[in-house]
Amino acid sequence: MDLLDRARRVVSLEIDELQRLRDRLDESFCAAVGLLKETVEAGAKIVVVGVGKSGNVGSKLAATLNSTGAPAVVLGCQDAIHGDLGLVNPGDTALALSYSGETAELLALIPHLKRRRVRLVAITGRPGSTLAKAADCVLDVQVQREACPLNLAPTSSSTNTLVIGDALAMVLLEARGFTKERFAELHPGGSLGRALLLRAEDIMRCGEDFVAVPPDLGIREVIARMTKARAGAVVVTGPDGTLAGIFTQGDFARAFQGGGTEIGAEPVGQHMTRQPIHVRSDRLVGEVLALLEDTRIDDLVVVDETGRPVGMIDTQDLTRHRVV
Repeated sequence: MDLLDRARRVVSLEIDELQRLRDRLDESFCAAVGLLKETVEAGAKIVVVGVGKSGNVGSKLAATLNSTGAPAVVLGCQDAIHGDLGLVNPGDTALALSYSGETAELLALIPHLKRRRVRLVAITGRPGSTLAKAADCVLDVQVQREACPLNLAPTSSSTNTLVIGDALAMVLLEARGFTKERFAELHPGGSLGRALLLRAEDIMRCGEDFVAVPPDLGIREVIARMTKARAGAVVVTGPDGTLAGIFTQGDFARAFQGGGTEIGAEPVGQHMTRQPIHVRSDRLVGEVLALLEDTRIDDLVVVDETGRPVGMIDTQDLTRHRVV
C-alpha cells in the first residue's frame, strides 16, 4: 500500500464512523440542544471540560460557541479543584468530553459541578460509563475502530467528538434564531463583519473626492474636475439636484472615438449614461458587493432617501476598506 492509499484509508475509516454517528443521532441530541438553549437564554454560560485530546477538541468547541453568541468557557479539571471552580455558577451547563467516560480527573470534578447545581451533558463513546450515568443527557460518539493502523491513537473518536460539537453549536445557533448580522457583531475585524456592519455611506467617496456636474457643462471641464478629484467618474445632476446620469472614463473613451478632439466643447449630458445603477446610502456593504458583482460596474452612485447623489463607490476602494 503506497502513501496515498494509506491516507485514503484513514479518511475512509473516519467517514464511515461519521456516517454511523449521523445514523444514531436521537432525542438525546435534541435534549442537549434544549439544555444549552435554556442556559444561554437565561444569561448563564456553557462550561466545557475535557482532558487530553478531548480537551483539545473542547477548546475548539468553546471557541465555536463563543463565535456564534453562546457564551462558553474552558475549565481545566486540575485547575478547577484548585480554585477555578469560581467561574462556575448555578444555572450553567457543563459539556464534559471523555471518550472512555472514566477519565479520573474529570470524574473527580463531577461532584463539585453537581453541588453547584450545574447540569451536565456528556459526550462519550461509552454510554454505560460513570460519566454517562452522572449526566443529564448523553451524546454517544462511539466508534468501531480508530483510523490509527494500530487502533490506538484517538482519530475516528476525536473526529466524531469534534463533529458532534459542531452539530451542537450549529443547531443551537439556528434554534436561537442567530443571524448573520449578529455574527458580524462578534467578528468586527473580519471582512465578513465589515460587509455586514458597514453601510454604503461609510465607504463612499464624498466631499472633494466626489464630483457632481450639471448636464450642460462641457466635457473638457468635466475631465479637468475628474482629474483633480482623482475620480473615474462624475455624477450628472438635474436642475432639482436629483440623479440624471453618470459620465465615466469609459464614456469619454467611446465619445472620443466617435467624435474626435472636438467633443471637448460638447455638453456632458450628451454623452452620459442615463438612469445609472445606484444604491441608497443606508444600504449594507454586503448588498453593495452583491450589486457590483451582478452588474460588473466599476463606479456605483450613492443617493440619499430623496434620490439626490451624495457619493460614489469605486471598486478600487473596496480593498482599502478591507471589505473584500
